[in-house]
Amino acid sequence: MTIKPKSPDYILVFAVMGLLGLGIVMVYSSSAVSAAVNFDDSYYFLKRQLIWASLGLFAMFLTMNIDYHTWRPLAKPVLITTLVLLIMVLIPGLGKVVNGARRWLGFGSVYLQPSEIAKLGVVLFYSDSLVRHQEKLTNFVKGLAPQLAILMLVFGLILKEPDLGTALAIGGTIFILFFAAGAKISHLGGLGAVGVVGIIAAILFEPYRLRRLLAFSDPWSDPLNSGYHIIQSLYAIGSGGLFGVGLGRSREKFLYLPEPHTDFIFAILAEELGFIGTATVLVLFFLFAWRGLRVAIAAPDIYGSILATGLTTMIILQALMNIAVVTASMPVTGIPLPFISFGGSALIFTMAGVGVLLNISRYVSMK
Repeated sequence: MTIKPKSPDYILVFAVMGLLGLGIVMVYSSSAVSAAVNFDDSYYFLKRQLIWASLGLFAMFLTMNIDYHTWRPLAKPVLITTLVLLIMVLIPGLGKVVNGARRWLGFGSVYLQPSEIAKLGVVLFYSDSLVRHQEKLTNFVKGLAPQLAILMLVFGLILKEPDLGTALAIGGTIFILFFAAGAKISHLGGLGAVGVVGIIAAILFEPYRLRRLLAFSDPWSDPLNSGYHIIQSLYAIGSGGLFGVGLGRSREKFLYLPEPHTDFIFAILAEELGFIGTATVLVLFFLFAWRGLRVAIAAPDIYGSILATGLTTMIILQALMNIAVVTASMPVTGIPLPFISFGGSALIFTMAGVGVLLNISRYVSMK
């Protein structure tokens, strides 16, 4: 019997819209100074964020009204497209280099970040693939190894850009999906140990990553170079107190804190809105995680359950990583705060993923 779709989970919608609205406000507040200095227009980043937010909302409402089973036969084409784009971005002349990283493809005046497509693409692919091969997952050679090989290919291409933060977010999400789909704990434990060794090697053999690790352990040992981001971020957070210095009144955004509207926007939010503002953000992300995982648990089939788990985990893991970096709880690695940081590709594809999650919620019965 066909299940008739109901209304989406309104608590989930509330959490997303709350984060998106707060993000638009904070993008303007945190970027106005640098936009005025660099583009002679304090609204430069706000206007672009409004366009991307509109496109993101359109993508969300579109995918929310497409039966999530529609994505299953598209899983392999989406993965192949993702791999092609990740390869293209590494080709000189095609990939755009910004701050030493080759992460963007340019199409006219529009730039696309393939790694953001990869976040959604790998979740769509693995949600289908793990369900198809679920009975083999307890066998490492026949079940888990082939799945792992594809993940390593995606991980390696993104790491080559280089973009360790996104690679870790994707790797962590798929690791959770392996667990949710029934892979053996012993196999996952071994993979986790190998992964830790690999991450350490990636840090030790890349000078700038090693400098970031050393700065994380003692940022004041190099306050004007490798420790600068962390120190300025902590100054911003510490200045906020309980209620903040007031919306629009940040001092760190006056060209002290680098990337105040992207990777370190949470620090400006903490400075201007204080503990109350940061707690609000954390509560909204908690609501998103709670309702997203409830959708996964109550999904009408295993595919919907795995897909909802992947979509929820990807967003929450990115949020945890970003906040951990900003609060000096982990070494600096560039990853945006979902829904809040300035950015086009990230916001549009995140909202598209939310739409898929909301579509799954339309087929479950929850209070």
